[in-house]
Amino acid sequence: MSNAPLIIDAVDSAILDLLQEDGRIANVDLSEAVHLSPSACLRRVRRLEEVGLIDRYVALVDPVAVGLGTDVFVEITLTGQDETTLEAFEQAVTHRPEILSCHLMAGDFDYLVHVVVHDVADYEVLHRTHLAQLPGVARMVSSFALRPICARTAYPL
Repeated sequence: MSNAPLIIDAVDSAILDLLQEDGRIANVDLSEAVHLSPSACLRRVRRLEEVGLIDRYVALVDPVAVGLGTDVFVEITLTGQDETTLEAFEQAVTHRPEILSCHLMAGDFDYLVHVVVHDVADYEVLHRTHLAQLPGVARMVSSFALRPICARTAYPL
């Protein structure tokens, strides 16, 4: 898919809104909600999948229920901005399952990393044995989230 947003109509937008809310909604219920026949609705969903507007379907797990209730946001500054350093760092972060997201940033630091761990002691081990060992890391500033206020998975369409 190119970087240019695809043009979608109101029905496509409604389908995407409903699927973002409940990816397991039955096609018959989805079609009824958007006022299409089940076959027309299924064609629309398949087209949205084919053009890449629907990337994948996932299950959202409650992190507290699986013992991962501590969110840490880590500002990471690298030793340099050369392509080799950036690539090595980016490749390494993709292999740590505790890292939920990593964003290249503009501003005072190079990357913002969202990590999920059991508790502060768990983070200390991760910090010492993995994060500090990532290629090119010069500085890290860690901030612990006290509680989530808003955590969306749906994009506004």
